[in-house]
Amino acid sequence: MQNYLEETKYLNFNHPQFEVFFNKFQPTENKIENAIKLYEYVRDSFLYDPYHLNLRDEALQASAIILKKRAWCVEKSIVLTACFRKAGIPARLGFAIVKNHIGVEKLTHYLRRPEIVFHGFVDVFLEGNWSKCTPAFDTRICNFNKVEILRWDGETDSLFQEYLHEQKYMTYIHQYGVFDDVPVELMHDEMRKYYPHLFEESFDSKEFSFHYNP
Repeated sequence: MQNYLEETKYLNFNHPQFEVFFNKFQPTENKIENAIKLYEYVRDSFLYDPYHLNLRDEALQASAIILKKRAWCVEKSIVLTACFRKAGIPARLGFAIVKNHIGVEKLTHYLRRPEIVFHGFVDVFLEGNWSKCTPAFDTRICNFNKVEILRWDGETDSLFQEYLHEQKYMTYIHQYGVFDDVPVELMHDEMRKYYPHLFEESFDSKEFSFHYNP
């Protein structure tokens, strides 16, 4: 369990910049309540933005992500995992391939296929139990898209719902598993396999950007 409490290259929660972000959080004496509040704090601290993907090493460090106002699911999961560990709550990163069925026409246009590769979530250990939570969709985005805010009770898995009313919403089609730190090489390999054009062409506009370490 010690692995899931340690600082890492990307989960660098002892960095002074990260300290400032974390210290804005007001903890209580209840560990589950703290975990839920940390989840909501990170979820709503960044506007969800899947249109600017930066896979460079320095950009995937928690201390760099917290300086942004917008973040995608992997970035938010990195920050939340770092927060949990700094609070003494064991946590690890999880990744999956998902297919979103609602409101993804723009993203599908840029990715050129329907699968969202390396969707990030967090696996947390509380009261002798592992549970998963997804901090990607913030309250503002949910309200704008008229979808329910994804809540987490600290005990049961809270991933994107499969159905929104009667309409198909989100499908998890492959699980990569859970990791002590960001598996950058695997992320690059999988994205290159599914989205080769992102590595062969240049994307750096206000609408969409993609950067990586060659």
